[in-house]
Amino acid sequence: MRTDTAWSTLPAREHLLAAAVGAPVLDVVVPVYNEEKDLETCVLRLHDHLARTFPYGFRITVADNASTDRTPEVAARLAALIPEVRSYRLEEKGRGRALRTVWSHSDSPVLAYMDVDLSTDLNALLPLVAPLISGHSDLAIGSRLARSSRVVRGSKREFISRAYNLILRSSLAARFSDAQCGFKAIRREVAQRLLPMVEDTGWFFDTEMLVLAERAGLRIHEVPVDWVDDPDSTVHIVRTATDDLKGVWRVGRALATGALPLDRLARPFGDDPRDRAVPGVPRGLARQLVGFCVVGALSTLVYLVLYSLFRLGVGPQFANAAALLVSAVANTAANRRLTFGVRGRGGAVRHQAQGLVVFAIGLALTSGSLAALGTASGSASHGTELAVLIAANLAATVLRFLLFRAWVFPDRRTDHQDARQGAAHESRDAR
Repeated sequence: MRTDTAWSTLPAREHLLAAAVGAPVLDVVVPVYNEEKDLETCVLRLHDHLARTFPYGFRITVADNASTDRTPEVAARLAALIPEVRSYRLEEKGRGRALRTVWSHSDSPVLAYMDVDLSTDLNALLPLVAPLISGHSDLAIGSRLARSSRVVRGSKREFISRAYNLILRSSLAARFSDAQCGFKAIRREVAQRLLPMVEDTGWFFDTEMLVLAERAGLRIHEVPVDWVDDPDSTVHIVRTATDDLKGVWRVGRALATGALPLDRLARPFGDDPRDRAVPGVPRGLARQLVGFCVVGALSTLVYLVLYSLFRLGVGPQFANAAALLVSAVANTAANRRLTFGVRGRGGAVRHQAQGLVVFAIGLALTSGSLAALGTASGSASHGTELAVLIAANLAATVLRFLLFRAWVFPDRRTDHQDARQGAAHESRDAR
């Protein structure tokens, strides 16, 4: 993974009209490979649509991916004929490589791309880029899988598309609905920070870019589109699907190990309303409670299963301690990531050590309950033991949440925000 971007927060999103003086607001890239037959029709139709309907300055960039036919000549002729068109030649293939190269060199504040077959209805172009121009969103994508989208394509491609997005949702927890629709846009300052982290140079480029953006907390706007399949598409479905699955594994592993510096995509303090403290409303409490309850329920099931298994060969105290230890380690790791949103390996050992202290308190509660049960009833049944342990674990769970929130995973955003605000003041003073 590339991680060579300089650390600093992204600027606050602003309306782009004032900032776009001297350059077209929109740069639409059309990546092509051996498209000499369709390129001129595509560019003329796209230019006509933009000239009639788009209220800002625009540019169309033809990104030639090492074509071996007359595509470069057609692109050069169109660039010479139409002032708003330019051509860019790459000597290596790869849609992702073409987009990264052209977007990285563009001076337009909003960057978009679409496939040369223009399968997507162009009436969706202005709704696609409007949230980026206004400063509302960071990226925008066309979705063929939205309920209000109208799509004409074969059952095979429909199945592959939906299956792929299901894989993304289940493996990478993606929330966007359509990763591979060739109709996307991004703000330039976001692209400058995000693109160096995207490793793929082919068809998986889109997916990787969206997953990283979403994990970093950037806002992705989705536009339902009308889309008609191109029966002459040259995309190799099997090879593309294989490469995509490899990409899913690579990105998932990088996210799981914290190898990506996603904090470099953070917005300045105050740009996100969640930064603002509301009197009487603890930040993130409701979300943390839900996450903690889900993790706690699963941990309790694991604990009870382990206790029952250990109890077959050892006494209740040892079975309780062993089951609680194993489930406590898993519980701390799950709460660290899912409930309190701590990413990466930094502080993981310390968090587990603190979690073991919390475990010791829970062990004291449950062991004390078992000891009290033994004193009161002598030889209790297995069902009675489980009932007492469940009650003791409920008490230990409440205490565990309070200790996790206040001690193990405290809300450190205030310190970070103060530091970010201080850095912002220093930057303004320097200017």
